[in-house]
Amino acid sequence: MEKNYHILCQILIKYCKDPSLSSKLDEVLKKAYYEGRFDCIYGIIYPMNKYTCVMTMKERTLINNKLHEFHDSLVSGNLSKDRTIDRVKTCSWLLNWRKDVAEYSQTCGRCQKENRATDKCLE
Repeated sequence: MEKNYHILCQILIKYCKDPSLSSKLDEVLKKAYYEGRFDCIYGIIYPMNKYTCVMTMKERTLINNKLHEFHDSLVSGNLSKDRTIDRVKTCSWLLNWRKDVAEYSQTCGRCQKENRATDKCLE
């Protein structure tokens, strides 16, 4: 089916709680409807994958905060560039995001200082 059809169905499901609507949807959308696998934040539909939701980021401060969270927060443990890319793509999107992740990884002071021999962040 067309992508637009799916988007339209998701909008209808979110804002129209008509029980007969779900009977008109195909099985994939019906399952997603009952599992709550999408969300609408500020009028934008975000598909949810397991426990994550894709977030579109435009503000540089938010992008830098998220890159810090994904790459070198205490929970992340200074991941490599590739592993940071994997974490970013599961829950967010930003323009030129791969380039931003690469630049952030290359300028990570902790990785440059502590992992100079192994270049952990630059892998």
